[in-house]
Amino acid sequence: MYPDQIIYQTLAPQHFDQVIRLGNNVQGDNYLSATSLQAIYDKSWHKGINASLVAIYKSTIVGFRLTYAHDKWQRDQWCTPNLWPVSEDKVCYFKCNTVSPDMQGSGIGSALLARSVAQAKKQGAKAGLAHIWLASPGNSAFKYFTKNGGVLVQKHPNKWRHASLYEGYDCPVCPTYCECEGAEMILTFDT
Repeated sequence: MYPDQIIYQTLAPQHFDQVIRLGNNVQGDNYLSATSLQAIYDKSWHKGINASLVAIYKSTIVGFRLTYAHDKWQRDQWCTPNLWPVSEDKVCYFKCNTVSPDMQGSGIGSALLARSVAQAKKQGAKAGLAHIWLASPGNSAFKYFTKNGGVLVQKHPNKWRHASLYEGYDCPVCPTYCECEGAEMILTFDT
């Protein structure tokens, strides 16, 4: 695989089936469904600009970055906007980054993030928030987001427990209900 053979496109409905399959394979069963992905897609748009992207290699989606526009997501108990360096109404939300296991480490995740940041900036965002899964193998998710400029805001125990209890999410690490810790991280955009 050569990085110059990867095609990056904004997420579109024709990508949904492959995105759902890849997401559930990597993140755990029921992580994505047609209904949840449609809702994420709808929240990705602002000013006619879509901040969610896919990476395609030989007609197969090998990665995706799902991002909510700064005005389309709800802050919850795992958000501490008083600690963010920009106004909360200017913060987009990096919902999910997933790369096929056989393509990890090839720069696809960072390329997707950079393209998503560019789209979010066009939408009017000044920063992006993510809840990073601290149980990823080798803590790779935290390392990846930190390498790309993300800064830890706060850690949140049991971040995905509600999804595990009530939404059918099957964590790939926890034997029963998800008890994984999430790291609230923010990435401030250069202007």
